[in-house]
Amino acid sequence: MQVFGSSGVRGIAGEELTPPFVGRIAAVAGTVLDAEAVAVARDTRTTGRMFADAAASALAGVGCTVHRLGIVPTPGAQAYAEREGIPVVMITASHNPPEYNGVKLIGGDGVELPQETLERIEERLLAENFDLVSYDDTGGHRRIESADTAYVEQLLAHLDSEGHRERIADAELTVAVDPGHGAGCLTNPGFFRELGCRVVTVNGQPDGHFPGRNPEPVAENLADLRRLVAATDADVGIAHDGDADRAIFVDETGDHIEGDAALAALTAAEIDAGEIAVSAVNVSQRLVDAVKDAEAGLELAPIGSTYIISRIRKLRNEGHAVPVAGEGNGGIIFPEYRIARDGAYTAAKFLSLLADRPASEIAAAHAGYANVRVNLDYADAEEREAMLAAAEAYAADADADLTTIDGYRLDYGDAWVLARPSGTEPLVRIYAEARDRDRAEQLLAGMREAMESARE
Repeated sequence: MQVFGSSGVRGIAGEELTPPFVGRIAAVAGTVLDAEAVAVARDTRTTGRMFADAAASALAGVGCTVHRLGIVPTPGAQAYAEREGIPVVMITASHNPPEYNGVKLIGGDGVELPQETLERIEERLLAENFDLVSYDDTGGHRRIESADTAYVEQLLAHLDSEGHRERIADAELTVAVDPGHGAGCLTNPGFFRELGCRVVTVNGQPDGHFPGRNPEPVAENLADLRRLVAATDADVGIAHDGDADRAIFVDETGDHIEGDAALAALTAAEIDAGEIAVSAVNVSQRLVDAVKDAEAGLELAPIGSTYIISRIRKLRNEGHAVPVAGEGNGGIIFPEYRIARDGAYTAAKFLSLLADRPASEIAAAHAGYANVRVNLDYADAEEREAMLAAAEAYAADADADLTTIDGYRLDYGDAWVLARPSGTEPLVRIYAEARDRDRAEQLLAGMREAMESARE
């Protein structure tokens, strides 16, 4: 797909992403989906209102009644879609820096649109083929004030039904929350209080400039959260990205918990023999070990929620049980709840594990691997292709098992390295993992040297 990447459309606002372009996306989506009503939601980015207005106007122009949800986490917008049975245009760039924004399209079932539907939308978008209506058929607008509260109520009801709410309340946890100035500020601290936790926050004010930290909840951005955990004697720290569909954790000692370790722990708690977990091609050996220990299966997909969701749907349609899926970036899916990433729900599932043992012990059970990653930028499409060609040549000469479903992954038995183009930013990413950090860094350096030589 040229326009819709691994997680929707994203770009620098005012340059790669403009109001007219967002309007065309919305108009084509409204035409293809043929929906009487479509909701529009956004995260806290400063350009969010502008793009939401553009999307709403375009949807009205193709005859759709527009439900304006305002600022709401992406999983909250998905809950609204499922509850009301209408699609949603979500204006968000998730974890990208403040200057970015984007568009994610959600179906009336609360799930991101499948690849085949996105391809139909993209084909008509590139042809600028959408059906404007006459003035007396234009859609109206409804302002919805309850999307946030309804989402939290639904979360609590589901956790009640699973028995997690009582377990969490009985554990009397202190939780430090860092919503990162994103949409989760409006829902998640209150949600954790409703679960019976004592809650302290940092970066808890909605602010599209993201003054406290960048939206991506990676270790280098979470110093404030680690300090807060230590200062308040919290049992765990929870960090979200800009649209709160991801959750990353800090243990009670203030140490960052690798997202791959959290995914492995949650998978181990969910999966039974004969069931299947789904992850991406940059899967950690931690998850491979957890699935193997459970005598379950593991299916890999290209990186990005769009591809993982497509694989979940395919497996479930074939009759397979898929209790958990996701990536080590904190984006985890529990398909029995909804085939969607939800940072609040993921965090609640992790809190339930804390009823039995501290976060540090949970992480330690899935330790023993070192991960390194680097992002390489490129000047233009020609340089990007040259770098990827160099990665392909390097992979062809390597004494390792090669996987090419998304980039070039080399498995050495004791370690692996992967090079692939980002689906959301103008970058090529290199990942490596080994039991020894020096080994991981050595593998990353080899791939990096080969790719950077293509620039010369």
